[in-house]
Amino acid sequence: MNPILILMSSVVLTLGASAATPPAAAPVKTLANLASAWQGESNAKLRYELGAAKAESEGEKHAARLFRAAAKAEEIHAAKHAKVIKALGGTVPELVREEAAVGTTKGNLEASIKGETYEQQKMYPAFIATATEEGATKAVKTFDRALQVEGDHAMLYTTALRLIGTGADSGFAVCPDCGLTIEGEAYEDCEVCEEEASKFINF
Repeated sequence: MNPILILMSSVVLTLGASAATPPAAAPVKTLANLASAWQGESNAKLRYELGAAKAESEGEKHAARLFRAAAKAEEIHAAKHAKVIKALGGTVPELVREEAAVGTTKGNLEASIKGETYEQQKMYPAFIATATEEGATKAVKTFDRALQVEGDHAMLYTTALRLIGTGADSGFAVCPDCGLTIEGEAYEDCEVCEEEASKFINF
C-alpha cells in the first residue's frame, strides 16, 4: 500500500475522533429533584383520596369533589415526572408512602393549602432553576406545568374552606395532559397546555 495513503487515512480518522461531540453529562441534581417531585405528587394523590372520603362522610360534597379532582391532577403530574426521569436516563424509584393523618375536612383543606403553596412558591421554582442550570429542558417543562397548577389548587382549596357548612356542591374538571383543575365544566381549551376542552375529566 502507498505510505502516503496510509498517512492520509490516519489523519482523517484522527480528525473524525476530535470532531465527535462528547456525551452530555447527566443532570444529576435534576434527576434527584424529579424523583422527589414524583414521590411528593404520588403521596399527594393518596392523601387527597383519603381527604375526599372524609369530606364525603361529613357531607361536604364540594370539598369531596375537589379532593378527587386534585388527586387526579397529582396523578397526572407524577406520571409526567416519571416520563421525564426515564427520558433523562434515570429510573423511577419505588414509592415511599407517607403516613397520612386524616383529620376533619377543615383541617385537611388547611394542610392542603399549605402544601400546595409550598410547592408553588418554593419547591418548583427551585427545581426549575436547577433544571435550567443543567440544561434539562424536559424537566423545566414538567416542573413549570406542575407549578402553574399547584397555585390554582391552593386557591380552590381556600374557596372550599370558606364553603364548609354551606351545602355547596360544585363540580370540577381536570386537564388530562397537565392537570389544570377548574371549577365547573371546561368550555375553553387548557390555558396551560392547550389541551382540548372536550377531553377534560369531570368530577
